[in-house]
Amino acid sequence: MKIAFVGKGGSGKTTLSSLFIRHLATTGSPVVAVDADINQHLGAALGLDEDVAAELPAMGARLPLIKDYLRGSNTRIASADTMIKTTPPGEGSRLLRVGENNPVYDACARRVELDGGSVRLMVTGPFTEADLGVACYHSKTGAVELCLNHLVDGQGEYVVVDMTAGSDSFASGMFTRFDMTFLVAEPTRKGVSVYRQYKEYARDFGIALKVVGNKVQGEDDLDFLRSEVGDDLLVTVGHSDWVRAMEKGRPPRFELLEEANAGALATLRAAADATYEARDWERYTRQMVHFHLKNAQSWGNEKTGADLAAQVDPGFVLRESRPSVGATA
Repeated sequence: MKIAFVGKGGSGKTTLSSLFIRHLATTGSPVVAVDADINQHLGAALGLDEDVAAELPAMGARLPLIKDYLRGSNTRIASADTMIKTTPPGEGSRLLRVGENNPVYDACARRVELDGGSVRLMVTGPFTEADLGVACYHSKTGAVELCLNHLVDGQGEYVVVDMTAGSDSFASGMFTRFDMTFLVAEPTRKGVSVYRQYKEYARDFGIALKVVGNKVQGEDDLDFLRSEVGDDLLVTVGHSDWVRAMEKGRPPRFELLEEANAGALATLRAAADATYEARDWERYTRQMVHFHLKNAQSWGNEKTGADLAAQVDPGFVLRESRPSVGATA
């Protein structure tokens, strides 16, 4: 299952995504965690020292390797240089699976040991001084989008992406790549404004969206969120001494997380798992192609000097049953 955490800056989405990742790890489920936020804090939220987190391999810096591997023997793609962030897979493309070993994971993922299990962590990489004034952050998250386009995940497998804050998530088609999107909202007008934007933008794409109320302190906060987001409010999270200790770098054992907050995480997992039966791989592939053609026409063809529409394999539908070519278990 592919799961995104979104919300305005400071809403607590990174903290909640890290708690959810820890929760999944305790179940022994295969998990790939991805930090796609412009502020790279997921590694630290998962317990890594700041200097260790800063040394994680950046996906954006390894894009040539990612493209070359995913291209495989797909004859519709003339070279890896003509692949862009939206390039869809076709016959001969290599696909990624959550639990396998492959060169992309070898280059870009690192194991993080957590209470009760471990997860693979991947990061887009920070926005560097060299990028200032000349680069768009979405060129870095393009590596994440390309990998998601080639990812075949199954029931009981999880890819959790901490997305960039606010409505920046809509600067690419990546927002359509998820089975479930959890929008973290504080009980304030600013807190729910991102929800309204997300709901409006996502309306035509069949996005499964649920709101997680964060920093909820009482019935008045709860009533406010209910009045603003209605049935989209899935669960709320309140104060956590465990989180406060984690933010000081001294997290207790995860089993000591407050019962109410542990229950909230279980609710998130149940909601994500419930979307499995509603999966529509044909729609998923159509949306992938839709955004690829838009990007090809607006900038991709000119940048690569190729007709990127020709990369679309009209008979190909990404499906869970497709084997991944060239990977090892």
